[in-house]
Amino acid sequence: MLAELKIENVAIIESAEIRLSRGFNVLTGETGAGKSIILDSINTALGERASREILRSGADSASVTALFTDCGEQVQKILADFEIDFDGEVLIRRRITSDGRSSCRVNGSPVSVSMLKTLGTALVNIHGQHDSQALFQPENHMRYIDALADNGDLREAYADAYRALREAEKELSALQTDESEKARRLDMLRYQIEELENADLRVGERDELQNRIELFRNSAAVLRALQTAYAAVAGDETTDGAAGLLAAAADELYDTTDFFESLRPVAEFLESASLEAREYIAEIRGAIESMDMDPRELAEAEERLDTIYRLSRKYGETEEEMLRFLENAQREAELLESADERAEKLSRQIAQLTDKANRCAAALTKSRLEAGKMFAENVCRELRFLDMPSVRFVVQHADAPLSATGADKIEFLISANAGEAPRPIIKIASGGELSRIMLAIKNVLSACDDVDTLIFDEIDTGVSGRAAQKVGQKLAEVSKSHQVICVTHLSQIAVMADTHLLISKSVHSGKTYTAVQELDFEGRKQEIARINGGTVTLLQLENAAEMLRNAGHNGDESI
Repeated sequence: MLAELKIENVAIIESAEIRLSRGFNVLTGETGAGKSIILDSINTALGERASREILRSGADSASVTALFTDCGEQVQKILADFEIDFDGEVLIRRRITSDGRSSCRVNGSPVSVSMLKTLGTALVNIHGQHDSQALFQPENHMRYIDALADNGDLREAYADAYRALREAEKELSALQTDESEKARRLDMLRYQIEELENADLRVGERDELQNRIELFRNSAAVLRALQTAYAAVAGDETTDGAAGLLAAAADELYDTTDFFESLRPVAEFLESASLEAREYIAEIRGAIESMDMDPRELAEAEERLDTIYRLSRKYGETEEEMLRFLENAQREAELLESADERAEKLSRQIAQLTDKANRCAAALTKSRLEAGKMFAENVCRELRFLDMPSVRFVVQHADAPLSATGADKIEFLISANAGEAPRPIIKIASGGELSRIMLAIKNVLSACDDVDTLIFDEIDTGVSGRAAQKVGQKLAEVSKSHQVICVTHLSQIAVMADTHLLISKSVHSGKTYTAVQELDFEGRKQEIARINGGTVTLLQLENAAEMLRNAGHNGDESI
């Protein structure tokens, strides 16, 4: 539940701290006092779009902090997925600066707006005019029925079958291309495969060829350097090489060790160095012998490198990419060559998948029909309670071709008056009827809704008198299993609340300020009297006190 809300520098609210109870909370106040700003602030905390326009005039930044307690399993799972610590509470803080930047934190961890929005959908459901608009859209009606029927597993099973069917159909369609186009494509693939196979590419070959060619082009200088190095180490007809000189030095030092024992390690080192130098003489000699190059080798290497370069312009920059192209071409050619056989196999597979999808769709349809009947009965019962006894609410079902959602077409129809045929809601319902229909639907669905906090905005649109009292009673009933927050202009709804918050506006030093105050019994009498009659009179206060007592609230009965 939403336990605390702190708002700073949002529109005309400089600073407000709001504490809410678990049951039924109402917000009332004069038009323009800031009730909608509070709901906008909650939306902001839940990840809805926010811009610098929400900042209070003169402020550098605005922030909204929301504390949620007693969070359910869905919230805990989302937090675990986001790797955010959870200790029984969720603390959300969102800050918007004057340059339009937004930062979000959940339990101290930074999150993106999209992550915040995902979490927000599990914390709060906000019902207002948008929900009434949702009732006009038949595509939403199936979602209501599936929620009531708890069709998650059935929908998932159908979705898997439908997806497999569509993938097989797509593959078959690709195979059943024009025969001449298939032949042209196969000819092209065979040419590409033959060209690449004849090239006999090897990973790393291009680098080896480039190094070999570079060696050819610098062979004279390289050979001179090798010969000089060989002479320096191995010696020649006129001079001793380093290996011989090291060995001679070691022998001379060994002769002195009887007198200079400390030189023995030196002699041993020089002897070892001489032996190692002799070992590398063979390496240098081998390199010199390899420089005996045939000019034809250079031409062949350059020709091979040119072939690889030419192929790379068509099939991929590296040998790996070209070989991958070859592998893909071979696979595609194989599929085209066996297209008829594959198409026949796919046709059999599609028949089996269609049967499976139809069976899954039938199970989904059966569940929806049963849930739709129960849903209509329960909504009608709720509407009778809400002073709409003549309204007939019908869940119309029609068969439809297989689609992503099944084989059903579902639409809510109502008949507002006796004797009239049920018609789409958008063509029948008035504003007040829509509010009550929406409340009836939400109440029926509340048992399968694991979102703990429900916010109702403008639920009293077009409602008055006895109907308003019934709406208040129904909201109070919903609040037994959910936290309910409601913005209202009707005293019949306000008196039913467990917690009554007054939103008021004042002007000081040329600036507008909004304040939020939790009302006690006396305060509620004053506010209920104001809602009922504008100017508060003794009679209106007495009437307000009676309304509160009839709603189950007791307090000081003095006026």
